[in-house]
Amino acid sequence: MPDALLNNRDARRLFLHRHQLLCRETGSGKGADLSGVLTDLGFVQVDSVNTLARAHDFILWSRRSRYQPEALNKLIASERNAFEHWTHDAAIIPMQFFPMWRLKFARDEARMKQRWSSWRRDGWASQFEEILSHVEKHGPTTSSDVRGDTPASSGGWWNWHPSKTALEFLWRSGRLAISHREGFRKFYDLTERVIPEPFQRSQMHEAEIIDWAMSASMDRLGFATHGELAAFFDIATREEAKQWCIEAKAAGRLVELDVEMADGSLRRCYSTQALLNSVSDLPEPSSRVRVLSPFDPALRDRARAEKLFGFYYRIEIFVPAPKRQYGYYVFPVMQGDRLIGRIDAKREDKKLVITAFWPEQNIKMGKNRIAALQTELERIASFLKLTELSYLPDWLRN
Repeated sequence: MPDALLNNRDARRLFLHRHQLLCRETGSGKGADLSGVLTDLGFVQVDSVNTLARAHDFILWSRRSRYQPEALNKLIASERNAFEHWTHDAAIIPMQFFPMWRLKFARDEARMKQRWSSWRRDGWASQFEEILSHVEKHGPTTSSDVRGDTPASSGGWWNWHPSKTALEFLWRSGRLAISHREGFRKFYDLTERVIPEPFQRSQMHEAEIIDWAMSASMDRLGFATHGELAAFFDIATREEAKQWCIEAKAAGRLVELDVEMADGSLRRCYSTQALLNSVSDLPEPSSRVRVLSPFDPALRDRARAEKLFGFYYRIEIFVPAPKRQYGYYVFPVMQGDRLIGRIDAKREDKKLVITAFWPEQNIKMGKNRIAALQTELERIASFLKLTELSYLPDWLRN
């Protein structure tokens, strides 16, 4: 029998509070404040699509409306308070987590050696020493710097030039680090020249790293299955996460509970007593409408979001245009603790163009809610330094 029951309303609010989406924001969105946001979230995903703004910038702006991308660039490239690596995908991660990533470096290296030999073009594995020597001699290096006169491939990641594959391998395995970006172009340097020495020197045993990864994931999710805990940072395996949960529950560190989903069903999860005790003190949600990145940490786990909020969402970038239900890159929209719809919006020169907004079933778009949505769009235009909002005819799809 479970130790507790968490109703859907409280579950949504606990989860959103852990993701800094429940309340009105405060903070400068730069320096120590920005570093604190990144630490509280655990990471922000990096993505190349730039319909409005890069995913990492939009995620951080959603929590701090005073945020500007230059602040994150400074945090990474100058202050060295964050680094780039992988969770489930490419991400920006607090620098204090670097020692815990050593296990991921080792596991990623073993995985890449096993899989990339059959997936990638031949020749990349023989270039490690040459590339390391080039980086040591010349400093921050891009893939084009080591490609020579060979044209860039027009194929996908499986058809990368061998030198680019070698760079990525050396980065993923921890021997190189991303020094900075210019636009979206990555510059690689020796890890010892990028990561501050105290974090390089710090060492942790495998069991300590797994314990940290599970505890830190739980702190950010509020409640979770062992599979969700494993997937959050993607450091521990599902089997390791399962065993950790069993042992942590036996030791009194975790409680088992049923969490009510949006459809009224119950889902067995784990949490901590401290997290559950915090529910009674959660503030009422802000009435602000928020347009979220499709890669927002609160929505990254599509299955969890669908169960918890009753919100089905998929990116349709790779769906042929005639078969798309909504659009190429449609943004989820939240108000309070509910996902109320999705919006097709894009930047065109100095104009923010709103093609369509689709409210969720049972969401009524009265004057106040429409006004709140338009206020959010005005905030986005200001963030992007756009001078005009343009609403296409019939943009509100009731």
